[in-house]
Amino acid sequence: MTTIYGIHNCDTIKKTQKWLTDNQIEYTFHDFRKDGLTPKTLTQFFEYSDWNLLLNKRSTTYRNLSDEQKSNMSRDSAFELFLEQPTLIKRPVLIKDNDLTVGFKAAQYQEIFT
Repeated sequence: MTTIYGIHNCDTIKKTQKWLTDNQIEYTFHDFRKDGLTPKTLTQFFEYSDWNLLLNKRSTTYRNLSDEQKSNMSRDSAFELFLEQPTLIKRPVLIKDNDLTVGFKAAQYQEIFT
């Protein structure tokens, strides 16, 4: 089972979906805005990856955080912020066979699915 997590209108999500479709790979898409983000799912992300790798520092959401929030970011505070504002998470998050990959690079996906 392959699941990608992200936001429907994200360009990187669109590229990822196109790549998966072009390569005839079945997947489920979970939209953070429509489907939400549960503590259970986020805990799984944190188990499979370092929270720092999940943090999207280039996002508008991150830029809108206070300087205090940015400078005092920890695993626990990131967890809470991710639940409140899932757009802080880099996209896509791909989970395949209990392995998590953050971001999209065609060569990396080629390796994952061969």
